[in-house]
Amino acid sequence: MQPRHLSLAELDSGWRALPPAPRDRGSLALILRRPADGVRETPARVVLDGELGVPGDAWGRQPAPRNLDMQLAVMNRALATLMAAGQPLTTFGDNLYVDLELSAANLPAGTQIRVGRALLEMTPEPHNGCRKFNARFGNDALKFVQRKETRDQNFRGVYWRVVEPGEIAVGDALEVLR
Repeated sequence: MQPRHLSLAELDSGWRALPPAPRDRGSLALILRRPADGVRETPARVVLDGELGVPGDAWGRQPAPRNLDMQLAVMNRALATLMAAGQPLTTFGDNLYVDLELSAANLPAGTQIRVGRALLEMTPEPHNGCRKFNARFGNDALKFVQRKETRDQNFRGVYWRVVEPGEIAVGDALEVLR
C-alpha cells in the first residue's frame, strides 16, 4: 500500500489543531536506533554514550571524526505523527521522539535538557528535510518543514548531543534547564 502524503493545507491545519507542546517539562515518547540500513529498533531503554550517542545506531558507526552537533536527531512526537499520516514513526529514523516544544525560541542552541540520567544539549546544527524525507512524506511535507516563515519552529526536528552519558527510558521526564 502506497503511503498517503498530506497536502500543505492538511499539514498547516493539522499543526494548528495540535495542543501546545510543553515548554519546560515534557516526556520521552520513543527511542529509536538504526543498527543496519532499513532496520529500526525501538528499545524501551538505552544508555546514551558521549561518543556514540545511541549505542548501535548508524550515527555511531560513521567514521571519526563524527559531528557531535548531529549526535541525536530529535522530533516532536505530535508533529511526527501528523506528518507520518499513518506510517509508523520509525519511518523518520530520528533517535528520540518527545513531547516538548522544539522551537528555537524555546530551545536556543546551548540549552540543556535532563532526560532520565543523561544530560543533553541543544546544538546549533539545523535539522533539514532531505531526499529521503521527501520520498517518505511527500514534497508538501518537505515544504512544510523548510518554509521560511515557520523554520524557527523546527518542525523537522532538532539535534541534541550527549553532555553527560546516562540511561534514558521511554516515559522518562524531560526537564529543560534554563
